[in-house]
Amino acid sequence: MSDKTPVDFWFDPLCPWAWMTSRWVLEVEKVRDIEVRWHVMSLAVLNEDKLDDLPQEYRELLETKAWGPVRVVIAAQQEHGAGVLGDFYTALGTRIHNQGEGPGKETVAAALKDAGLPASLIENWDATPYEAELRASHKEGIDKVGQEVGTPVIAVPGSDGEQIAFFGPVVTPTPLGDEAGRLWDGTLAVASVPGFYEIKRTRTKGPDFSNL
Repeated sequence: MSDKTPVDFWFDPLCPWAWMTSRWVLEVEKVRDIEVRWHVMSLAVLNEDKLDDLPQEYRELLETKAWGPVRVVIAAQQEHGAGVLGDFYTALGTRIHNQGEGPGKETVAAALKDAGLPASLIENWDATPYEAELRASHKEGIDKVGQEVGTPVIAVPGSDGEQIAFFGPVVTPTPLGDEAGRLWDGTLAVASVPGFYEIKRTRTKGPDFSNL
């Protein structure tokens, strides 16, 4: 049994900011005694009751491109175990974001091959028998931080045994090496303070994948 600190990370492969943060926590694994455990959440589920209030472009993205990838991810988890999610997410994110292929069906099918998973999992694209499990995984993550955030959600054990959970951090480009560790230490420091809710400033740059 690992003696490393478990870090639970909820992601939707559609989100470029979650992808940036996920590469950061993998950097943190190299410089801090942590072990990331991956879970799926869904921007489609999060926003399904808010579609009329969303900008048209984002609404169309959720309606046309958000469901397929997470259905395939949850099917992979259910049929092959949570241990496959790290490699599958890496394959998905590399194609969707780093290579700019977008979250289409052909991209997800190619990522399955990259991760050594059965091609038949793509059959879950339009509908999956694991929708209840998808919603339960999403709920587990979002319930830790509330409905007014997105992906990623990160949860770590606190000093009192209760989990500390937070959305983000949103950062670009991905911090590497010692910088990744310093950001981790600072994030835990503020997140562990009871009643602390938010630090924020307006984003002036889009996701920068140049160092990934």
